[in-house]
Amino acid sequence: MNPSARPSTRRSHAQLFLLFRLGEDRYALDVHEVVEVLPLRQLKQIPEAPAWVAGLFNHRGVPVPVLDLSVQAVGRPARARTSTRLVLVHYRPGQCLGLILEQATDTLRCAAEEFREYGLDNGEARYLGPVRQDANGLVQWIRVAELLPEALRERLFPAPSAEARGHD
Repeated sequence: MNPSARPSTRRSHAQLFLLFRLGEDRYALDVHEVVEVLPLRQLKQIPEAPAWVAGLFNHRGVPVPVLDLSVQAVGRPARARTSTRLVLVHYRPGQCLGLILEQATDTLRCAAEEFREYGLDNGEARYLGPVRQDANGLVQWIRVAELLPEALRERLFPAPSAEARGHD
């Protein structure tokens, strides 16, 4: 066989994504951002927080804020089903964030390059990343680092005070 006629064995590095739904649409998280997938839990409410901030829970001695992405994205709470999970993600270095996600039970393995920018302005929804087309329709990548607007990020993850750091 002519070496130039061989199919290329070089492939893009495949990544693993956790799939879930917001309303009727499919979304994906890079599994490298996922710390743990947990069953739903009882949450402590955070007074005066936006409706999509579902509350707070204690994970191994650390309080973790939890978002209901269904409320944030489509305006209705996630349905409490056996496939609805509390997904703990790396938000920023040393900070975890919980996400309530419907149908968070499947994965997708593909090259990150298969997700393409689609040219729309997402406005305040900066967390909406590129999309990928497959036999089941579109799936959109969620950018974990962009989930919180700055003012809410500062409220949920305040900088430690000098007193808390052990300074006078």
